[in-house]
Amino acid sequence: MTDDAPEVPAPRKRADARRNEESLLDAAAASFVASGVDAPVREIAARAGVGVGTIYRHFPTRADLITAVYRHQVEACAEAGPALLHEKDSPVGALSAWVDLFIDFLVTKHGLASAMQSDAGAYGPLHAYFLDRLVPVCARLLAAAVSAGEIATGVDAYALMRAVGNLCIGAEADPNYDARRMAQLLIAGLRVH
Repeated sequence: MTDDAPEVPAPRKRADARRNEESLLDAAAASFVASGVDAPVREIAARAGVGVGTIYRHFPTRADLITAVYRHQVEACAEAGPALLHEKDSPVGALSAWVDLFIDFLVTKHGLASAMQSDAGAYGPLHAYFLDRLVPVCARLLAAAVSAGEIATGVDAYALMRAVGNLCIGAEADPNYDARRMAQLLIAGLRVH
């Protein structure tokens, strides 16, 4: 191939193929929450309403599936921020709803992160991807809430995300602990009175 040759773009997946993949990723995430990242592939296939072969066709290895679930959930959380700003009555309402989605992501992420720690080379770029996609979304939500006079100034998006993450540690092991409630108290503490 010469330097003059035009670059051929990668083929785009059909809309139904993208929907099927998203359905698989949602089913895998639900299985990971319920049974851990070692959930049987047949359980994931049953949740998605597909055959086991379909999962292997999309994700040849468990590592491929885990990485895809992680990226899919980061994207869903990132895309939710701007949508919530348009849907909710107030920016702090959007921030609060986004924090709930972020907690859902973190619950799944804890299991995924421990599974990925065995391959630190693969985990490092995923963590950077997580920060690059989600910190700006949180910052935008915070800025909107500050501009509306709903929360105090000086709240750092990364610090807020770390605080919410710390509130989620171990939540899955204690049914009497409600990380979502604790995070909402944190958000309430940021409000201007």
